[in-house]
Amino acid sequence: MNGEAARPRDREPFDPRTVAVRDAATVMLVRDADDGPEVFMLRRTLDAIFAGGMYVFPGGAVDDADRHPDVVEWCDGLTEARASDLLEVPLGGLAYWIAAIRECFEEAGVLLARHRDGEVVRFDDPEVHARYQGYRTAVHDGTLRLVQLCAQEGLRLATDDIAYVSHWITPIGERRRFDTRFFLARAPQAQEPLHDDHETIASLWVRPAEALARRERGELAMILPTIRNIEFLLPFATADDALAAARRVGVPHAVQPKLRIDDDGKVTVAVPGDPGFDELPEVPAGLAGRGLASGREAPDRPT
Repeated sequence: MNGEAARPRDREPFDPRTVAVRDAATVMLVRDADDGPEVFMLRRTLDAIFAGGMYVFPGGAVDDADRHPDVVEWCDGLTEARASDLLEVPLGGLAYWIAAIRECFEEAGVLLARHRDGEVVRFDDPEVHARYQGYRTAVHDGTLRLVQLCAQEGLRLATDDIAYVSHWITPIGERRRFDTRFFLARAPQAQEPLHDDHETIASLWVRPAEALARRERGELAMILPTIRNIEFLLPFATADDALAAARRVGVPHAVQPKLRIDDDGKVTVAVPGDPGFDELPEVPAGLAGRGLASGREAPDRPT
């Protein structure tokens, strides 16, 4: 959960080199529609410290409960060793899948889980939907762990149906920094996602090409990792095609952009491969801890 509201001290200058980098996970939910696949997006609250007002995918920081050893027994088809290999970490890789599932449930109300008989969880029964809405609130406020929900309802977490797509690290200079793994999953048919009216204030299903067109028209503000992951979806005619391609990605390279300031004081973003990227300092002179954490989108390239 990264929806903290901005406080007065969050607008004060800071040393960008001292900002801790938090592990995070986010998941693109996709479904098939008449004109091709759609992806689910949420708009972050306007006063969020990080990416306020931006359209994003459900996601947030990995927490201690996600890392607890007992999560392993509730996961289908993905071992701790395999998850850590995919993420190129010595251990704890499975926690990112758990965080993606938990944040998707908290922020969008979608639970990527199945019953022991293999049937995906359904919310089309009003009583079941109401019960799980209660679970959603409890998981969000920390009074119920995801594995406790699984135990109560006899569920397995569908970690085997969630594909690892990309890896982005917030550039030095932001007030909040995250080492974020992006995942892709098919949205369950009998669950309808909806923003939580707390950390997120709007939501929509949108075709990838339309999302990018609406961004160009100034209708959907997005940060660069969101844009690049939507671009990944562009070639595919079905959700299955996108998921198959995601599973072929293997181990994606980590992308850490750099901030730069031009002579007019405009902050823009460079990524590896851009002209002059290697010559840019980690923290450009004159940044003075300004960053873009207020959610303002750089005119040329958002961070």
